[in-house]
Amino acid sequence: MSKPVRVLVVDDSALMRKMIPQILERDTSIQVVGTAMDGSFGLKKITELRPDVVTIDLDMPRMDGMEMLRQITRIHRIPSIIVSAHSTAGASATFKALALGAFDFVAKPRDAAQANLEAIARELISKVKVAAETGVPKYVAPAIAFQSGVTRVKKSPARIGAAPSKVVAIGISTGGPNALQYLLSQLPSDFPGAILIVQHMPEGFTEMFARRMNECCSIEVKEARSGDIVSGGRALICPGNRHMRLRRAPLGSMVVLSDEPQVNGHRPSVDVLFRSVALECGTKSLALIMTGMGEDGADAMAAVKTAGGMTLAQDEQSCVVYGMPKAAIERGHVMRVVPLDALANTLIAQCAPERRAQTAEVVQ
Repeated sequence: MSKPVRVLVVDDSALMRKMIPQILERDTSIQVVGTAMDGSFGLKKITELRPDVVTIDLDMPRMDGMEMLRQITRIHRIPSIIVSAHSTAGASATFKALALGAFDFVAKPRDAAQANLEAIARELISKVKVAAETGVPKYVAPAIAFQSGVTRVKKSPARIGAAPSKVVAIGISTGGPNALQYLLSQLPSDFPGAILIVQHMPEGFTEMFARRMNECCSIEVKEARSGDIVSGGRALICPGNRHMRLRRAPLGSMVVLSDEPQVNGHRPSVDVLFRSVALECGTKSLALIMTGMGEDGADAMAAVKTAGGMTLAQDEQSCVVYGMPKAAIERGHVMRVVPLDALANTLIAQCAPERRAQTAEVVQ
């Protein structure tokens, strides 16, 4: 019998120090070995207890979660999962923590009676187990600095409305915020393709994420709204807890959001986006599956390939978790595997209007 995953819970809330262990120990393969009320106590407990995974609240007295994370990254080789508050400040701090090397995050339950507590419980248990199995990320996307007062060259409103040469649909999960920040920041303001993104992320976090991406990118990046026009030089990120589809209309393609049931255990689901892009765009569709756990999007890549579109996957070495790309590759739906640092140039080449059709390199 394999050893249980040893977890340390660090949170200044007495309620959370009680609730999070109760959530985790629903799974018999997880053992909460201790709790701590701030980062200073947490670091001492790491030395004493040698946990496999640490969950960290960011807003704590004495030593906050951010400073604790810096020290874990520098001294201890232990994966950390941020348990983040539902707030603008909480979301902003969470993305900074991910850039510092946190493995992933989950939204903090507000109380024991929260309607979606079961969903949060499943997500936290799953991420703790994957973090223990994967360990500290071997590859971290190069950090992109957010410089206050620095204005990126953006496409003009007239150019943003231009019909895209291709529609690039991206599915991504664990490790996604850093990888997307790196990829999107490499695209020029005159990038001719439209980008639609499903990032597995809780409701309330995607708007802040999109704003951060927009600050460091030359293309426009925004959280999608139903009716948003799909155009060259624009990236639309699906809101948390919604599905996103592409729909053609007389004045141009647009995105439509819905509250339909989960697909593959997710809402938003990569499968939903990929299938709609394949249906509406055919040979002008491009599906890219990136770092993340699970299999969401793997089967739907076949629809893009069958429609005459291109299918790409991020390579194993640059993924934080190789689950989603691996599933798609093993099923034979991926035409090219590309490292993260070459993805931007690959998308630029694939979306160039003058690009001639080329025989795709099929992954064996």
